[in-house]
Amino acid sequence: METVRAVVPQAQLFDDAVVAEFKASLRGELLLPQDARYDEARTVWNAMIDRRPALIARCMGAVDVMAAVNFARTHSLLVSVRGGGHNVAGNAVCDGGLMIDLSPMQGIRVDPAQRTARVEPGVLWSDVDRETQAFGLATTGGTVSHTGVAGLTLGGGLGWLMAVHGLACDNLLSVDIVTADGQLLTASEEENSDLFWAVRGGGGNFGIVTSFEFRLHPVGPTVMGGMILYPMDQAKEVLQFYREFSRTTPDALTAFAGLLTTPDGLPVVAIILGWFGPLEEGDKQFEPVRNFGSPVADLTGPLPYRQLQQMFDDAAPFGIHRYWKSGYFQELGDDLLDSMIEYTAAKTSPFSVVILFHMHGACTRVDPAEKAYGLRDMQWDFDIITQWTDPAEADQHIGWTRKFWRSVEPFSRGVYVNHLDADDSQLRTRAAYGDNYERLVTIKNKYDPTNFFRLNNNIVPGAG
Repeated sequence: METVRAVVPQAQLFDDAVVAEFKASLRGELLLPQDARYDEARTVWNAMIDRRPALIARCMGAVDVMAAVNFARTHSLLVSVRGGGHNVAGNAVCDGGLMIDLSPMQGIRVDPAQRTARVEPGVLWSDVDRETQAFGLATTGGTVSHTGVAGLTLGGGLGWLMAVHGLACDNLLSVDIVTADGQLLTASEEENSDLFWAVRGGGGNFGIVTSFEFRLHPVGPTVMGGMILYPMDQAKEVLQFYREFSRTTPDALTAFAGLLTTPDGLPVVAIILGWFGPLEEGDKQFEPVRNFGSPVADLTGPLPYRQLQQMFDDAAPFGIHRYWKSGYFQELGDDLLDSMIEYTAAKTSPFSVVILFHMHGACTRVDPAEKAYGLRDMQWDFDIITQWTDPAEADQHIGWTRKFWRSVEPFSRGVYVNHLDADDSQLRTRAAYGDNYERLVTIKNKYDPTNFFRLNNNIVPGAG
């Protein structure tokens, strides 16, 4: 294991001239704790995260990122990297070090003829969708539209389109990336191909991506989607039906499931659908779900693709407290369903959600060794998304989540690296990569042997 440097310099330990020189080297802002915009810049999606960097470099381009990396390396500063700031573990923000803030980097350039998009790392998926949908195009981009492009893609990138077009990382054509030695490299299948392999699922372990090039696909602008809601007393039967239904869905049909509370306080079980084939076939595809049981509401129908992408946005608002536990399940046995229903009935916050994201189709037909993201089985990504508003209630909600997770963890095999929380162990990070972990260590040794980029779901350099 890496020996972490014990002393992290604070801003007040720098000579004013050193800070002034660094500030002058940037096109963007350099914020210190006394600056008016400092608290806004260090605030991220998860309100549990309350860390105070010594410095925040708000980068405007790759040259700013290179300058920030070089400054941090010279002064032995801990580094965190912020893209969209949506990571539940709060890895975007460090205490006492340098936060490299990419959120000012907002460029998007769509090439409709080549069906590609060049996207900078501060962009959110809602912005990508807006630009690409102007040309009837899209790429896999998560399930909450205010998620950042960078973090989601680098960790793999589950989303609505994954069964028909693969994960976000499966649609990545190239990146520009600043490595720990301050170099700007291009990584693609043809250039620095080992690094390109690693960033397609390996997270922020290998450098700071300053530009993503994506493959786009014809999508929408109108698709079929929405939720069908059932009363919670039908949860077992609905989830059993969902288990069998989702196993047989075609690539163009995505079916998720959730245990949630409606805005008016009604506990429900939801089957959540998206159809990306010919619009006129959507009703037929949804018919088995619509005809099952006794739904309390059918909220499905034609809608803009961008609206489908935003369906979960209000359920995951910016600035409330969060704690997650997650894992992959290849089977949804009755014992697992019983635990889900039992613990959901006892949940401590109405804002908390239990959700199953079904993975099938194109994203499961990729060779596991082709990219760093290698858990390619047909499976369900299971998430206990615990959310609350009163900071004083943290122990209560975290305790519920941990007990819930202990009851279902024996059914889990592997985990989506983007859904790990801050207290998940190194063993869980290894489990996210399966047989690809040793190769990731080899590439980490090459591009970041000192573990400069370590405030992440860390791949520790060394012997593996």
